[in-house]
Amino acid sequence: MPWARHGAGHTLAFDEMVAWLATVASKSAVRQLMRVAWSTVGAIVARVWADTGGAVDRFAGLTRIGIDEISYRRGEKYLTVVVDHDSGRLLWVHPGRHEATLNLFFDLLGPQRCAALRLVSADGAPWIARVVARRCPQAVRCADPFHVVAWAVDALDVVRRQAWNNAVGRVRGPAKGGPGGRGVSAELKRCRWALWKNPENLTQKQTAQLAWIARTDSRLHRAYLLKEGLRYAFTVKGQAGREAIDRWISWARRCRIPAFVDLSRRIVRHRDAIDAALDHGLSNALVESTNAKIRLIIRMAYGFRNIDALISMALLSLGGHRPTLPGRTRPPTLPQPTHG
Repeated sequence: MPWARHGAGHTLAFDEMVAWLATVASKSAVRQLMRVAWSTVGAIVARVWADTGGAVDRFAGLTRIGIDEISYRRGEKYLTVVVDHDSGRLLWVHPGRHEATLNLFFDLLGPQRCAALRLVSADGAPWIARVVARRCPQAVRCADPFHVVAWAVDALDVVRRQAWNNAVGRVRGPAKGGPGGRGVSAELKRCRWALWKNPENLTQKQTAQLAWIARTDSRLHRAYLLKEGLRYAFTVKGQAGREAIDRWISWARRCRIPAFVDLSRRIVRHRDAIDAALDHGLSNALVESTNAKIRLIIRMAYGFRNIDALISMALLSLGGHRPTLPGRTRPPTLPQPTHG
């Protein structure tokens, strides 16, 4: 029949209406308005996406992609997510976060399109690096600056906890020069956000806390400066960033702080990907934004029992081919802004 899909219990117009509502409204709103069960909505979304995704070539002209994973349910349930940096669209989603999972995406691309890839952004996950090196060796892998700086934040927090543990055994009393007049251990516990935040975002109170740390614990203050030094390298980028990384590695190696000495070794291991990120200015910001939107889709639906329904909903909402209301002309597909 021209007004229905084969094997479907609803008309094409009804399916289009439900699919459009599912991408813009909550689960309860779709159920009440259309008078169908949520499992029926999932089946409709899967049918609409099968028609939409099968009618377009989503992988045409790929040159820059981003890869990441996202947890969609408790119990170590993950999805591998791939986005197109040039169009800003979600390209591919699949359950799992292993080499075999990512190999499915490159199998779908085929050898010719794998050979056309120039840049791949990802975090430091070894399983991603191994698959990219094997399936598209000509592509340059760019480390995500946010994750690299997060390594330094984790090392800084190790030093802060060590300083706090050492301060717990001291004689309790007002911290000399402390901004709050509390004990040393209590003051260190409250300085976590001041150490984590970027200097330009510090409040007046947090600036005073950093000044107190500089007077009280030179080792912790040196760890803070190391964290900021690594962040500075990604701020300036390019050749200046490379030189800043060289100076930072030399400083971290002789800082006598074990957490940052270990971090310097980790930076050296990932140096090629870090230099590529500095040269090309590519990050995983677009992938993280896509992951946040997938989490929003999950929250609006109060979770998904069927993982295929979740994947179809994500691709239909974020793949650049959202459904239109029945009886209305589908707007022309416009080129999306390029994301760095």
